[in-house]
Amino acid sequence: MTRLPDFRLETYFSRWEFTARHHLTASDVQTTTLGELLALADDKDRDAFENLSLGYTQTFGDPALREVIAQTYEQADADDVICFAGAEEAIYLAMNVLLDAGDHAVVVTPNYQAAETVPLALCEVTGVALDPDRDWALDLDEVAAAIRPNTRVVSVNFPNNPTGKIIDAADFTALARLCDERGIHLFSDEVYRGLERDPARALPQATDLSERALSLNVTSKSLGLPGLRIGWITCRDRALLSRLERAKHYTTICNSAPSEVLARIALKARDTILDRNRGRIEANLPAFEAFFAEFADDFEWRAPDGGCVAYPRYLGADGVESFCIRLVEEAGVLLLPASIYRSELTATPTDRFRIGLGRRNPEEGLDAFATFLRDRRR
Repeated sequence: MTRLPDFRLETYFSRWEFTARHHLTASDVQTTTLGELLALADDKDRDAFENLSLGYTQTFGDPALREVIAQTYEQADADDVICFAGAEEAIYLAMNVLLDAGDHAVVVTPNYQAAETVPLALCEVTGVALDPDRDWALDLDEVAAAIRPNTRVVSVNFPNNPTGKIIDAADFTALARLCDERGIHLFSDEVYRGLERDPARALPQATDLSERALSLNVTSKSLGLPGLRIGWITCRDRALLSRLERAKHYTTICNSAPSEVLARIALKARDTILDRNRGRIEANLPAFEAFFAEFADDFEWRAPDGGCVAYPRYLGADGVESFCIRLVEEAGVLLLPASIYRSELTATPTDRFRIGLGRRNPEEGLDAFATFLRDRRR
């Protein structure tokens, strides 16, 4: 296995995620129970789950699940889909298949750490930073300038984690065209697609724009079902998918059979689940707006364009790292400080923290947060 650094987010969560009283930095929306999900199933899928044989499944993924996934794209069919154990396995294997020593990749920052640490373990990587002073804008000229003759991958994530940024659809289309013109694979992390505050801002899916592009998605984020551990890559380059399947033989081999049926049920009920989850975020936003309005001297806040996380700035003299540790130790409120999103490739802000907007009843956590801040003023 390629040697990789500690995964900062998971290391931090190992310490605090299940001990903190108020998980205010969750990257997923509120999940459903098994019973609630099964209630959304048709008779055929409910019977398939209840009478499932717990044997091995196909490495590419359950054919019926892949068919349902393909229906969420305009240009793909089931043979253009391969399933994985969540998005992390998909990122790891895709980068190992696409990149080798002597290659080069371009990665947009800030990002989910694996997006840069896995490529960095394989080849040279250039970072292109979203600009926090221009509402996290992506400079396409900077992306073009970063490309080399040996560039094989450009990796992006929109709606972005942790910033919640969505770039313009015209810019995303231009990025896909740029990659196509240079013979580069666009790797597009689309795990928050479907949670746009304005549905009109939903980006095209990369695989619909290019036969070479890879679209990554998962049941964990927008659908709020991380416990299923089902992710997928959709790509119309079937030779590449075959290489991904062979790589998967060295990791999970196949997915959990019960999870594949449950994922199929969730994707068939996708519109219902996404409507509910967007509604929850919209209903939660006033509480966050009121909180940050009360403490405007302490924070600089902007709601995300999409997804269920935001990346406010902390203005205190003690610094965001110390602040977040004190907050979780003294008030039991968990946030992710900027160091979790630092990059080896570009400068990244050191005064921000990730906060999650998609869980049920955030008011209790925000009240504990507010009490902590008021007590500090006394």
